[in-house]
Amino acid sequence: MNLKQSINYSIWCDFIERDFLENEFKTLINDGVIHGATSNPAIFENSITNSPAYKSDINSKQHLSQKEIYEALAIKDIKRAAEILLPLYEKDSNDGFISIEVDPTLCDDMVGTIEEGVRLFKTINMPNVMIKVPATEAGYGAMRELTHMGINVNATLIFSVVQAVECTKALDAGIKQSEANPKAVISVFVSRFDRACDELCKTKGLETAKLGIVNATKCYHEIEKFANPNIRTLFASTGVKGDDLPKSYYIDTLIYPNSVNTVPLDTIKAFITNSTKEQTNLTTDEACDVYFKLLNDNGIDVEATSQKLLNDGLEAFKISFAQMLNKLKN
Repeated sequence: MNLKQSINYSIWCDFIERDFLENEFKTLINDGVIHGATSNPAIFENSITNSPAYKSDINSKQHLSQKEIYEALAIKDIKRAAEILLPLYEKDSNDGFISIEVDPTLCDDMVGTIEEGVRLFKTINMPNVMIKVPATEAGYGAMRELTHMGINVNATLIFSVVQAVECTKALDAGIKQSEANPKAVISVFVSRFDRACDELCKTKGLETAKLGIVNATKCYHEIEKFANPNIRTLFASTGVKGDDLPKSYYIDTLIYPNSVNTVPLDTIKAFITNSTKEQTNLTTDEACDVYFKLLNDNGIDVEATSQKLLNDGLEAFKISFAQMLNKLKN
C-alpha cells in the first residue's frame, strides 16, 4: 500500500547531520521512504559536537559568538536539507519540509519567539522550512502570528489534549488570516508517556505501552475536528527504548490518515525491514475517553504527567542547547 497516496500519511526523518544529508538522506528520499525531516536542539547538539564534518567550520568562526556559530552551522544544514527536499515540496506542498527550532530559552517569550522565527525563516529563505515553536502560552501566540505572516510552523512538545487543542486554535486562526497558505504540523510526543507511566500501570494491572498511543490518538481526533487541510498531526518521540517492544512499534500503531510520524534513523530502518506498512485501526474518540477514565479510576493523573513531561522536555532542550553552545568556542 502506498500510504502517502492512499491516506496522506508520511514519514519524516528525525535526524540531521551534514554528511548524512549528502548520502543516506538522499537515498531514503529517492526510495520513497521519507517525505521530510525534523531537527531539535538535542539532535543538533549530538551532530555538531560529535561529527567531524563540523570541525573546520567551527574553527573558522571563532570570531563569532557561540550562538552566532551555532546559527551559522544550523542554518547551513537546514538550508541544504531544504534544497534536497524541495522537489518533494514542489510536488506536494504538504510534504518536503525541514524544521528548525527557535532558541529554547525563548519558550516563555512570545515576542522573542516571533522575532527569531521571522529572522530564521528569512535567513534560510526556502519555502519548505518550518519554524519549530514549543507549545507554551507564549508559543500559542507566536504560532498564530507566524502563520499569519505566512511562515510554516511545527508546534512541538505537545503532551496533553489541552495543548493540542490550543495549538490547533492558534494555527487555524493564523492560517486563515494569511494570504500565503502556510502549512503546520502539531508534534504530539508519544513514547515518553509510556516510559513515565508503564511501571505504575503494571502495579495497577493495566496494559503497558498503551497510554502514549491512546493519548496521541485523542490529540489526533481533536486536531482533525478543525478540518483544516493545512494542519496535520505529527507523532514525535516514536523511538523505542530497550527490547520489550518491536523497534517500529510507535510507527505501526499510529498510521492514521492525514498524519506524519517523525522517526529516528534506526527506527526507520526497522520499519522498512519488519513493518506491514498498513493503516492502523483508529481507536474512536469515545474509546479514548473510556481509557482515560479507567486510568483516573486507578489513580493515574494523566494531566499531571503531561505537565511534568512538558516541563522536563523544555528543560532538556535548554540543557542540550547550552551544552552545545559551550562546546563551540575553542
